[in-house]
Amino acid sequence: MTSIDAKEAASALSDIEDISRRVRQSRIYDLVSQIMIMWGALIVCGNLTSWASPRHGDAIWISVNVLGVLGMAVLSMFGRRRTGARSFDQRILPAFLLLFAFGYFCSGTLGHFGPRQMDAFWPIYFMLFYVLAGLWVGHAFVVIGLSITALTLIGYFFVEGSALPLWMAVTYGGGLVLGGLWMRRS
Repeated sequence: MTSIDAKEAASALSDIEDISRRVRQSRIYDLVSQIMIMWGALIVCGNLTSWASPRHGDAIWISVNVLGVLGMAVLSMFGRRRTGARSFDQRILPAFLLLFAFGYFCSGTLGHFGPRQMDAFWPIYFMLFYVLAGLWVGHAFVVIGLSITALTLIGYFFVEGSALPLWMAVTYGGGLVLGGLWMRRS
């Protein structure tokens, strides 16, 4: 039987804690990357559809958001079966409802934003939460959130006329898809 001293035991426990943290982050990144890719695809479709039919923008984006939340629930349910980890509980739906309600209150009631402002507001608003999550979960969220925010602002200030939804399809939707693929590699 081999015995170890206190220093070796502390080092072994530190290694175990480091591995545990990495596994936890890897599981989070795996599920979130799937969710980001799904949301990115939905946002590309939403932007392209609202570009083609701007009069139906409200219905299009309500549909995109409902499909996104339902898709998150489905991905989480399959993820739980695969990993045994719970990732989508009953607090998620009220959280999203509050997130959307506050965003709508700020953009529609307080701000009276037009379509162009809405095209910029929502990505920036959602990316704020990516950046905040990144402060706790991992740097990839911060990079993705700040990158998409910067591209959104570039589009808002420099992309003319009705081309903004096309810009947003590529930068916001495409950015989420690329970010999700990048997180899968992390």
